Amino acid sequence: MRLLHTMIRVGDLDRSIAFYTDVLGMKLLRRKDYPEGRFTNVFVGYGDEREHAVLELTHNWDTAKYDLGTGYGHVAVAVDDAAQACARVRERGGKVTREAGPMKHGTTVIAFVEDPDGYKIEFIQRGSMG
Repeated sequence: MRLLHTMIRVGDLDRSIAFYTDVLGMKLLRRKDYPEGRFTNVFVGYGDEREHAVLELTHNWDTAKYDLGTGYGHVAVAVDDAAQACARVRERGGKVTREAGPMKHGTTVIAFVEDPDGYKIEFIQRGSMG
């Protein structure tokens, strides 16, 4: 078995695609409209779905915004340098919600950014996990 994808619902599909591709550097892997169901699925990621886990962005055409709830946590992305990753996000118009630094009660260097719908993305610096 292997993890295939994580699905999140987004209010503005074009804005979300721009964030994940332009700000986080993912690739748009595929997109399919379902007119009968009034929704679109878009898959984005850092590599081919046959070998990598990806994100499914689902846009229900009649819903502009979602409540995130209290059960959802975040998506984690490995980066070489968390501070540089935050700087790139900021340069590209993204929102950094926690600057790079050691996690509380540990040494792993992490940072958090937020997508246009409020979903949290954690950057975990490679080589610092401990």
